[in-house]
Amino acid sequence: DLFQWLLGEYLEKMEEGLSSAGRVLQGTEGGQLAHEGLDLDNGTTAFMFLATSLVQLMTPGLAFFYAGMVGAKSTVAVMFQSFIALGLVFTLWSICVFSMTFGDPWISIGEWNFLGDPSTYFMLRGVHVYQPLQRAGAVVAAGFPGMLFMAYQGMFAVITPALISGAMTDRFRFVPYVIFLTIWMFIVYAPLGYWNWGGGWMFQYGAWDFAGGMVVHESAGFSALGALFALGAREKPDKDPSPHNLTLVVLGTGMLWFGWFGFNGGSALTIGGLATIAFVNTQIAPAIGMATWVLLDWLVHGRPSILGACSGAVTGLVAITPSAGFVQPHNAMICGFVGAIVCFFSTYLIKSKTNLDDTCDTVGVHGVGGFLGTIFVGILSDPAICKSSDPPVWCANPGTVTCSFHQFWIQTVCAVVSAVYSAVVTYFLLKIFHLFTPKLKTHAQQLLCQDQNEFGESAYRMEGWENLQEKQESATDDAEEDDPSERSEDIRASRNPVSRVLMAVAGR
Repeated sequence: DLFQWLLGEYLEKMEEGLSSAGRVLQGTEGGQLAHEGLDLDNGTTAFMFLATSLVQLMTPGLAFFYAGMVGAKSTVAVMFQSFIALGLVFTLWSICVFSMTFGDPWISIGEWNFLGDPSTYFMLRGVHVYQPLQRAGAVVAAGFPGMLFMAYQGMFAVITPALISGAMTDRFRFVPYVIFLTIWMFIVYAPLGYWNWGGGWMFQYGAWDFAGGMVVHESAGFSALGALFALGAREKPDKDPSPHNLTLVVLGTGMLWFGWFGFNGGSALTIGGLATIAFVNTQIAPAIGMATWVLLDWLVHGRPSILGACSGAVTGLVAITPSAGFVQPHNAMICGFVGAIVCFFSTYLIKSKTNLDDTCDTVGVHGVGGFLGTIFVGILSDPAICKSSDPPVWCANPGTVTCSFHQFWIQTVCAVVSAVYSAVVTYFLLKIFHLFTPKLKTHAQQLLCQDQNEFGESAYRMEGWENLQEKQESATDDAEEDDPSERSEDIRASRNPVSRVLMAVAGR
């Protein structure tokens, strides 16, 4: 009898809920929900579901990418530092960081806004599933639910701090890293996101960032630079095994590239021509970037490498991100080509001329590439005719940004501010951090960050793994000594005129 009564109560509540839903949906036609003049389009909603899913996939892809580039004994640690962001960062995002990034102005100086109000959408209050997101009565993103907009932007927030972890291998234990991640989201990501996308001072000044050149790549890349200055280099053993698994690097690159179609294409926030141009540019720029990096590897190092191909593809993706919806495909080629050249030599000089120990090239690729891509918005965007009252049909994003010296200046100022702010705030955050947690300076201390010591887990459980590596390294060394035709990289490179110039600059 009790069971039947409970079942009856449950069915009654379900009937009331369905009746209520029917009243809300009454009059719906063509896949749209009419409610106080706010329409939801099924096509746009489905598109944003797909884009959100693609961007979510990028963080596991980044975990694979970074894991392959580091030593075998740090694989789990590096993957975990990326993967934990899916849990921790999205939780913070749902509580109040979303509100600090897209909420009502909270901290302002005169007419310039600097941070969103954490109470506007606190715990997702006012973020609806049957209406687009609204702020102060105005629609923020039309055509799909506000809850979906929150989720989509949350995926950007998730991957950004994970990018920083690639620069800090073996220098941060897990618990301090999680605390650092939490604080960084509040004092770096939320302000930069608000300045650009939430109506803050950079938006008011006239800067444009289509999909995260400043908010994602500059903030991560230059925060990594600040972290490297604060943490110092690793005390490496005699034989550094990284990158230890190029299979993981290629897998991660493929996942990142695939997810990037949602990253850039989805930033159109609607399906149509704008999403199409962003999608195509997201294929063209990394394609040119990959080819350019492979060619540079061939010219400078004497042979191509698949690691270089992956680095070139990621560089092209980073460089096109700020302008993916503002430039024509032929200008996307320039983004990929110039971005690959600049980032190639940036990473070369960082590794050979400095002691920064940027393990996964976070500074050289994401920092430099994001900075360069931000400036490209002012140089390579469509001409002024696309801002006229009757723009041509070929314009990428009519009525928005166009190329001019004035726009170039705005983009440059904001790119510099984003870089300096991210690097300086992260540097001092870690300096304060080390007042309470010890800095890992020696190799013995840095071993504490590695997989077995930190987690009691290992990415590989093969008998004789270390002995096998030592035998392979020893066999390679013996072969080079016995066969004079087997030349070292420096010897091969020294016979190339481009290499001789670079090696002279690097002091080698």
